[in-house]
Order: sequence, then C-alpha cells, then structure tokens
Amino acid sequence: MTSATPDHADITDIARDLAPTGVLRASINLGNPVLARGTADSPGGVTVDLAREIGARLGLPVEYVCFDAARKSYEAMATGRADLCFLAVEPAREAEVAFTAPYVVIEGVYAVPAASDLTAPGDVDRDGVRIGVKAGSAYDLYLTRTLRHATLVRGEEGVDVFRAEGLEVAAGIRQPMTAFVTAHPELRLIEERFMEIRQAVGTTKARRPSTVRFLTELVEELKADGSVAASLRRSHQSAGLVAPPRAGDATRS
Repeated sequence: MTSATPDHADITDIARDLAPTGVLRASINLGNPVLARGTADSPGGVTVDLAREIGARLGLPVEYVCFDAARKSYEAMATGRADLCFLAVEPAREAEVAFTAPYVVIEGVYAVPAASDLTAPGDVDRDGVRIGVKAGSAYDLYLTRTLRHATLVRGEEGVDVFRAEGLEVAAGIRQPMTAFVTAHPELRLIEERFMEIRQAVGTTKARRPSTVRFLTELVEELKADGSVAASLRRSHQSAGLVAPPRAGDATRS
C-alpha cells in the first residue's frame, strides 16, 4: 500500500490546506459511544486517536471540538468551525463533505416492546408505526429517504422519545441499543440490522485533491497496520468493527 506520508513540501501544503488557522480542529461526536467517549475536556476513542495521528503526520496541534450529536458535528464542518469530521457517509452529507473510505462499520437496529408483532426490519415500514430516532443521525437520514409508510419521530435521543411518547419502535446503533434493551427487559431487539453505517473521515469539499488523497491513504494505512483495531480495543469496542480495505487496496504495493 502507498505510504500516507508525502514529501516534506507536500506535507506543508496539505497542512496549510487542511488547517489554515495552523491548528487542526477536529469535530468529535461524543453522542456515539462506539466512536468517542469521555468529556469535551478529555475526549477519547477511535476518532480522537485518528485526529491525533493526522495532526502528528502533518506536524499540527489538534483541537477537539466536541458535540453530543452527529448533526452538530456536521454543522461545525459545514460552517467552517472544524477542519475535520468523523461521520457516517450519507448522501445528504456528501454535498458538503469529502469522505474517505470508511474506517469502521457499525449497524443500525430496532428495539420494540417484547410483545410487539414486529420481528424483522421489513415489518417496521407499516402505516401506523412510529419510530423514535435521534435527530440528524445517520439512521435518521437513511430512514428519511427509505421509509414509505412508517413515521419518524425525532428527538435529542431516539430511545427517550420512544419511551416518552409510547412509540412502536426505537432506532439506534447496535451497541448502545443492546445495552438499552438489556436494562429494560420489557423490550427486545430486532436482531437483524436495518442498515450498515459506514463511518469515515471527512473534510470540506473545498480542500485540494491532494489533501483528500492524503486522508484517504492514511485511513487505509491505519486500518491495515492494526492501529484502528487497537484503538477500538482501548475504548472497549470490538476490533471486528474495522472496515474492510478500500476496493483495490489489497493488491496495491
């Protein structure tokens, strides 16, 4: 695989392009426990580790700009308050964000009352079914463009609006949803995923192609050398979440 460390002159150009203020501002979504943990003052997790490594390769100090929801992280990227983001690849975001290939793949799943007759993701898209979602999340965006009959009910947290309004379904990420159902035995998980969530590194589309290429190649390098897997293990997440190599990378020298 091609090294993600360009020549010194190229490094300088990429650093200036990616972080024109001289500080790499990384937008971190603390609302996704698979990707980030801790507090705004002391964040951790795979996205923090990736941002730190990008900064180190470019010789840049890193500032972590932390939020509690993906939509806020996206807004920071889109409005110029951040230079780098870590978001799921979704068409609604690709108008503003240039994404690498994914570094992690997670799953969107549904929770329902234990007595519900809904047993598979395909059962959920019915008239009269209301689904609680976290506003602006990857699964909110996905369900908004794919559902035909069910109704989305948005809130700060999908499980909270699900419980508060007595909805038929809650949607979320597998890991926290599994913990939620374990803590509430009156509920159960629909085990089959309704979507695959491809988490990638992103920056504004105004960046030079060489900058986006640097980020893309670095992500592939860190997947291949085990860095992403090690970071996931340190934050008590499964190393099996690491995304596969970008198409064509497995055969590159």
